[in-house]
Amino acid sequence: MLFFNALLTHLHISDVQVEQYGGKDALGSYLKTLKVRSGYREVVSLGIARDADNSAHSAFQSVCGALNRAGLAVPSKSGEITLNSPQVSVMILPDNENPGMLEDLCLAAVSADPVLQCIDEYFKCVNNIAERQQPKNMAKARVHAWLSSQVDPEKRLGEAAKAGYLPWDSPGFDRFKQFLQAL
Repeated sequence: MLFFNALLTHLHISDVQVEQYGGKDALGSYLKTLKVRSGYREVVSLGIARDADNSAHSAFQSVCGALNRAGLAVPSKSGEITLNSPQVSVMILPDNENPGMLEDLCLAAVSADPVLQCIDEYFKCVNNIAERQQPKNMAKARVHAWLSSQVDPEKRLGEAAKAGYLPWDSPGFDRFKQFLQAL
């Protein structure tokens, strides 16, 4: 939530409420209960962001299934906004097309940072050490390594976003910014 709120603050968007739905397996339950919450009738638009993990297409289909089961409008593709009330839009991270997650989006945004070369060399070195296991999730590992190179290395990604460590004007964030601005 800190990451999303930090970007909304940067974009001077104050009329968007960010909520966690508890992960991809809990989205369906969240959407069903959303419709019976007080204030739901005032909801103008609903934006759902989710990691692609291994497949942006499969992630989008999963979100569409949850929307359909909850009786909400279903966009025909990622990034599209339905015309129903509430309007519904889906963003599959990192870019609506490729496998990955929020960390991949952030890595794309900091891709010009020369520190990433050092981080890649570090992981090559780690990989060359016999009997050493690679991290299960290289994008998360690379982001943690990048965060460790910042002024306060103890910050997590959301805290780093709030602290201004991420270059919000990077083209890597353009699609995600468009998604938020359209809500």
